[in-house]
Amino acid sequence: MKMKKRICLPLAVVMASTLLAGCGGQQNTAQQPEQDKTAISMYMWDRSMFKELTPWLEQKFPDIEFTFIQSYNTMEYYKDLLARGEDIPDVITCRRFSLNDAAPLAEHLMDLSTSEVAGTFYSSYLEVNRENNGAIRWLPMCAEVDCIMANKDLYDRYNIPLPTNYSEFVAAIEAFETVGIKGFQTDWTYDYTCLETMQGCAIPELMTLEGTQWRMEYESENAGNQVSLDDTVWPQVFAKYEQFLKDVHFQSGDEELNFGPVIQPYLAGQTAMIRATAAMAESITAEYGVSSVILPYFGETSRDNWVLTYPMCQLAVSKRVEEDEAKKEAIMEVLLAIFSEEGQKHVAAGASVLSYNKEVSIAPAPSLQYVEDCIDSNHLYVRLASTEMFAISQDVAHKMMSGEYDAQGAYEAFNAQITNYVNPEADEVLFTQEKAYSNDFGVHGTAAGSSLMNTLRAANDEQIAISYASVVSSPIFSGDYTMQQIKWIMTYKNDVYRSEYTGTEIRRIMDWLVNVKEDGSNPVRHRNQLPITSGMEYTVTETERGKFTLGDITVNGQPLEDDTVYTVLLVGADTYLEHPTFCNCPMPEDLKEKREDRYVDHYTSHDCIRDALAKTKQLLEPTEYVTILQGK
Repeated sequence: MKMKKRICLPLAVVMASTLLAGCGGQQNTAQQPEQDKTAISMYMWDRSMFKELTPWLEQKFPDIEFTFIQSYNTMEYYKDLLARGEDIPDVITCRRFSLNDAAPLAEHLMDLSTSEVAGTFYSSYLEVNRENNGAIRWLPMCAEVDCIMANKDLYDRYNIPLPTNYSEFVAAIEAFETVGIKGFQTDWTYDYTCLETMQGCAIPELMTLEGTQWRMEYESENAGNQVSLDDTVWPQVFAKYEQFLKDVHFQSGDEELNFGPVIQPYLAGQTAMIRATAAMAESITAEYGVSSVILPYFGETSRDNWVLTYPMCQLAVSKRVEEDEAKKEAIMEVLLAIFSEEGQKHVAAGASVLSYNKEVSIAPAPSLQYVEDCIDSNHLYVRLASTEMFAISQDVAHKMMSGEYDAQGAYEAFNAQITNYVNPEADEVLFTQEKAYSNDFGVHGTAAGSSLMNTLRAANDEQIAISYASVVSSPIFSGDYTMQQIKWIMTYKNDVYRSEYTGTEIRRIMDWLVNVKEDGSNPVRHRNQLPITSGMEYTVTETERGKFTLGDITVNGQPLEDDTVYTVLLVGADTYLEHPTFCNCPMPEDLKEKREDRYVDHYTSHDCIRDALAKTKQLLEPTEYVTILQGK
């Protein structure tokens, strides 16, 4: 069995000396964007928005020069950009959203309340985003349904009726466990699972008049008016959650369960129900043949059942756009397209969603057949999802699970934190960066991306480093960095591997990452998704917009030797490149087998950055790693 190798090793690499254009660079050799094109920058909360939306937008708007960047799913990310003097992009997106989280951004965003696109929404869904002054700066994208997923095959096999209320839900759990099947399990380790199950089990209480009034007060709080939990609704929430944990037979240690150890028993017929989305239910039914359906969060009677939803993301527009009338008009057209029926289907990329827009008809998926009553009666609960709500829900829920808190103790601890929330990763300064590097993509690549990859390669003593699939989310600024800001340098959900490859094999890797395949599959799509390399340089020819052909490859200026073996660090996300709904470009199996996965004991890519910086002390200077040529 091949040994796994933790990759952060002593610093022993001399960086190439040629700096990227913009940091002391050379004249561009690639054709620049046409002068008559309107340039629009869009930050996407996750790479899932690159599945179908971004290529569709480029095809629909050929006169717009789009720049798409994968950002982070938190308002804190955008607040941090502004705090250090960076401009926010023209269009921003975020899934984790609350009005009180978004309030500090308000002066930097356009009021969209009178726009044509705002008129396409059902008013009730826009009202929850309306500020006290009447402004609406955030528009909600179509909704994910996130409830209880049930293995319908197991219910049928054991002749157990699907539950229609909470007592029947508990009875179904007992019935399954009598035959040796876990009734309910989920990935308790994640903050969103804690938040959603805590709110989900008590939606009838949260949707009472007292509950909605409390939420309105909480959403409109400010720094001088911190809203505490009320003493009517929230004690009931924690009492019901305490009972819920008992009823699903939570066991000590389950709080550490992540997605893998939960989904595998479900697929194997060893678990009957888990928390999941309608999109996942459809995918599992289609890909694994496990008939999966969505059940609501149950109330005492079927009339008390609710479906938990949240927008796939919220969109906002920078106020700077108002300074350029042509750009403003273009962005309004783009927003109308995104929120059209066709646009929302591209955003969803086949996932099961519900729409907030009046003229958009997205038929409920088959997996939602058992929550149609909730949908028809508008029993759609939108989760309360402020940054502090996620973190506090995880902390308090885990301590309830471990037995440290009962319902009353959980209420008191949650209340204490919500009125004095402190992000543990946002305070301690870990290092001070001396030089700033832009994340703008030019004909020699991105300086911020090159700096990151040079740092990781140097700290891990590898000859070559190659990254793929949008691994850098923000510019590198000069100044003090906290752990949170270090995490925001690299995009979310990347893997890191190391291997030894011959020069011939490295050329095959670069072919996989750059060239359009015979069936038309394209691993790049957008310029800023070209591989970022360190210790190695390459050229590409852009044959048409977003399509490239690999050219020469050199190692520190010398030709790549076919038979020479090089140590290589690989950073990226296989799913983005390989999955049919993304780029559909699988990595050759023989090359994949030679990689050594660097994950050891939950060691993450963010841990790798932290450990690398402990050695290099700085994010290192960038190099010119790519040259883009124009051709046919």
